[in-house]
Amino acid sequence: MSDIINKAFLAGLGAISISRDKVEGIIDDLVKRGELSQEEKRGMLSELLESVEKRQTELGDFIRKEIRQILESLDIPSREEINKLKEEIERLNKQDVDKEM
Repeated sequence: MSDIINKAFLAGLGAISISRDKVEGIIDDLVKRGELSQEEKRGMLSELLESVEKRQTELGDFIRKEIRQILESLDIPSREEINKLKEEIERLNKQDVDKEM
């Protein structure tokens, strides 16, 4: 399981390292070589940046899902479960205090 998370993390680092400047540099190079027009440049830049953003979002979702599954398999309570237990403890403590009065 940790191997999957490690691979996803490394893939995410690769996706994150593709900055706008790098994408623009690649596209400018294509324009210089005549493989892409100025009009196509704008559309391609927007499309590539959108694709990178989408992949980053997908990666984040994937990592959250994997971590949730790992925590569940280890039987580690969620923040919500802990908060519910705290509320229950407070309620029970209040009941005890009320009974003592």
